[in-house]
Amino acid sequence: MKKTALITGGGQGIGRALAVKFAENGYAVSLCDVDKEAGLEVVKHIRSFGGTALFLQVDVAAEEDVRRWVKLTANEFGRIDVLINNAGISRNASFLELTAEDFDRVIGVNLRGSFLCSREAARVMKESGGGSIVNLSSTRALMSEAGTEAYSASKGGILALTHAMAVSLGPDDIRVNAVSPGWIETRDWQLSSRVTTPHHSEQDKLQHPVGRVGIPYDIADLCVYLSSDQAGFITGQNFVVDGGMTIKMIYDE
Repeated sequence: MKKTALITGGGQGIGRALAVKFAENGYAVSLCDVDKEAGLEVVKHIRSFGGTALFLQVDVAAEEDVRRWVKLTANEFGRIDVLINNAGISRNASFLELTAEDFDRVIGVNLRGSFLCSREAARVMKESGGGSIVNLSSTRALMSEAGTEAYSASKGGILALTHAMAVSLGPDDIRVNAVSPGWIETRDWQLSSRVTTPHHSEQDKLQHPVGRVGIPYDIADLCVYLSSDQAGFITGQNFVVDGGMTIKMIYDE
């Protein structure tokens, strides 16, 4: 029986790369997204190279949606080994103009959604001998631009949720870690009808000590590793994947 990976927001961007990468590594993949067309396109692609995948349209902030998705996956694949909490939205606005409704929606999807999916998946993992949860945070949990309060707060909450869950779920042999992406280019990882070709200036590249902007596989590769037996002694940690951008001091000339 194949190991099974749940991936939220798996229809586009980093989530699409996660779904493909886990399938390439032999996992049965269950992905959810609010975008049905994008999700089904990913499933079709995975099946085209012999992978196993299913899709369900889910709002991760809705408890019943999450329960239905996790139950369907467990019934279909017989187990859950990995959960990647990738789904996320932003509502950037001037702080003085940010509405409570927009703030609540971002917290609902990004933070509440990670909690709901983790709780439901962990219940299944506990019964089958353990597993791994990886929460996608962001470098915005550690640094900010103006007008990002809702998003930054949600991602900061994910870091706290990660270490709390790692302690609570450790006795059940469930490891929990976070990955904080920096600038990851996703314009070429969208629904095929929305794909555009990325272009980055030399200045964009030179903001990163590694000399380039990130790609979704930079995140997916780490998530696969953190979900593997090789990472069995790693839990409660946050891994910043940003090409060194957040450690480079930049001065205006």
